[in-house]
Amino acid sequence: MSTHAKHEHAHDHDHHDHGHAEAAHNHQQNHQAHSHAADCCGHGAPKLVPLTELGARHNQAATGEVSTAIRIMQMDCPTEEALIRKKLGGMAGVSAMEFNLMQRVLTVSHAPHAIAPILQAVRSLGYTPEVADANTPPAAPTPEPAKPWWPLALAGVAALASEAVHWAGLPTWLAATLAVAAVLLSGVSTYKKGWIAITNGKLNINALMSIAVTGALILGQWPEAAMVMVLFTVAELIEAKSLDRARNAIQGLLQLAPELATVQQADGSWTEVAAKSVALHTCVRIKPGERIALDGQIVSGRSSINQAPITGESLPVEKTEGDAVFAGTINASGSFEYVVTATTGNSTLARIIHAVEQAQGARAPTQRFVDRFAQVYTPMVFAIAVAVALLPPLLMGGAWFDWVYKALVLLVIACPCALVISTPVTIVSGLAAAARQGILIKGGVYLEEGRKLVWLALDKTGTITHGKPVQTDFWALNGHAEAEVRSLAASLASRSDHPVSRAVADAAALEAVPLREVAAFEALPGRGTQGTVDGQRVVLGNHRLIHQLGLCSEALETQLSELEKQGKTVILLAQAEGAVMALFAVADTVKDSSRQAISELHALGLKTIMLTGDNTYTAKAIADQVGITEARGDLLPEDKLSIIESKIKGGRDKDSAVGMVGDGINDAPALARASIGFAMGAAGTGTAIETADVALMDDDLRKLPRFVRLSRQTHKLLLQNIALALGIKAVFLILTLTGLGSMWMAVFADVGASLLVVANGLRLVRFRG
Repeated sequence: MSTHAKHEHAHDHDHHDHGHAEAAHNHQQNHQAHSHAADCCGHGAPKLVPLTELGARHNQAATGEVSTAIRIMQMDCPTEEALIRKKLGGMAGVSAMEFNLMQRVLTVSHAPHAIAPILQAVRSLGYTPEVADANTPPAAPTPEPAKPWWPLALAGVAALASEAVHWAGLPTWLAATLAVAAVLLSGVSTYKKGWIAITNGKLNINALMSIAVTGALILGQWPEAAMVMVLFTVAELIEAKSLDRARNAIQGLLQLAPELATVQQADGSWTEVAAKSVALHTCVRIKPGERIALDGQIVSGRSSINQAPITGESLPVEKTEGDAVFAGTINASGSFEYVVTATTGNSTLARIIHAVEQAQGARAPTQRFVDRFAQVYTPMVFAIAVAVALLPPLLMGGAWFDWVYKALVLLVIACPCALVISTPVTIVSGLAAAARQGILIKGGVYLEEGRKLVWLALDKTGTITHGKPVQTDFWALNGHAEAEVRSLAASLASRSDHPVSRAVADAAALEAVPLREVAAFEALPGRGTQGTVDGQRVVLGNHRLIHQLGLCSEALETQLSELEKQGKTVILLAQAEGAVMALFAVADTVKDSSRQAISELHALGLKTIMLTGDNTYTAKAIADQVGITEARGDLLPEDKLSIIESKIKGGRDKDSAVGMVGDGINDAPALARASIGFAMGAAGTGTAIETADVALMDDDLRKLPRFVRLSRQTHKLLLQNIALALGIKAVFLILTLTGLGSMWMAVFADVGASLLVVANGLRLVRFRG
């Protein structure tokens, strides 16, 4: 793991601990809200505290500084970033800058009085800064007005005409006039940006292109100067459109939530209103086939809901009273009413978009390397260009015209835009592809680190298993009738709230087993229950209770031991002063998806270990069922942490990583210490979205191998893009030095490489794993 990544994780440890403590609080809040939700709208509505405000950050920090998000629509690539960084870097009151080129947002940490000078400094560079409004989602910026197309088209015609005049041998002044017209029609913006860059001490692509075209005009290369400027402007336009596609890869999610919601009014009537104006605890009605506009909790009715936009689940999920629903999901044929638990800016969908956008702003390891490389690369190539222009004519008697021309071509090649833009486009495409499949990755660093996973530790309850015990076995003993003992057991079990008793009661309810009146019911803590049914005293309890009553036999002990070795919990029905009547086995069953997920992880070369607080027998039994290679039981949270640490320290390769999969709350220490912490079922837990390194929006473990495959594919494309960007420039560098390159070829080399790497990176958007 890289030093920087470790630093990020060191920071995340505190973040996790704080977040999970908050999660426990919110979990309790949610539970209380669920318990007190009324059967009709408007009464006892759940109160959920918003966890995140979307939009611009303009918040007072503990240090007295202010963090302001500024949207700059002209900030498309590292060219603009470098210029802004240099302009603001030396300003008094500015302490830090964070650039998100994909969302065109600059976040500045500064003294409270410095915002006006900052905005003025950005305007002096020719950009239009806009302090983002906290009520405006970052994914929906105000678009720039479209520029008219006719000047560029006219410039193209003029450049072609200049070329034709030159080849036809017509007067030079005519070719020159047409060329200058083409440059003025298409290149004023480039010259303006180039001049601003040069006056601020930066050599960006606009400055290099301005110098190159001006040099070509001075050398009398009229048609070529015109064609280069037109081609550059057209290519920049195409590149901007391609980048917009990458930039908008996640924005499609925002369109999933409808703008209107049918809300109950004070007089009981129903009216369609704007979703963004709907307050918490308001009652909303959903019709068949509608998309859900806001997060909430069903209080009346039932339906099946397609949750694919949030969780990536392919099949609809049945929902009834008390269940949560999410904005952007699609109702099927049923109708229901629900109370709003989160406003539009704080919905699960909005938090997903916000989390991905934050992840876009954080540089991944490869991106940090490329940025550092580009800082050395550009000055180096510029120095080579100056040397090419001066040294051969001065030292070897070369023709000034030829060598200055070659130097101008080199200047065009010098810009590292293709190299630098290749990494964020690829990372953003990967983050978007994951989000659309219900995998929320909290940063490019985790998307890249996923390919290094060697060990994956998994919690048992709720991760590998359903987390809800069900009855798996039943035997009537000592000649008792099955119907009789099942009715007795169900009558006692239905009076208890213990999960094991509930499993027996639920199994009986499914088969419509009749219940009887229970008198003198009594719970026996840690052992079971007892009561009087039809005049006889009966008990329903565990192995310990039967021992205490002296009702165990050698044969029964053997049977119980066999079941317990299978990871099952056994309870027995007995007459208080007689014999054991029946035996019931209960187990937390394994999810069907778990077996397939573990098999796929092993096929990818990962090693798995299960960490659980359950007894060792249960741990071993569940591990055997799903094919996990190692299982540890009877663990406390600190035990899980120490095992994760031992796996990290025991890794032979310093680049190997260890992942931990849990519920995001109980396994907090281990999740925080792991190289990558995966939170299961995060759709229902807002805090998990904000604190986990990777949040799986539903409980399907098959998303884990999908994440690993996506990480490996992302790394593969990153390497391809770096090789493409550098390779193309190297080829044209050699062609230029050997006299075979021309200026218009250099334009294709620069912007063509950018288009190639953008297109290659965008392939990840369609990744399905």
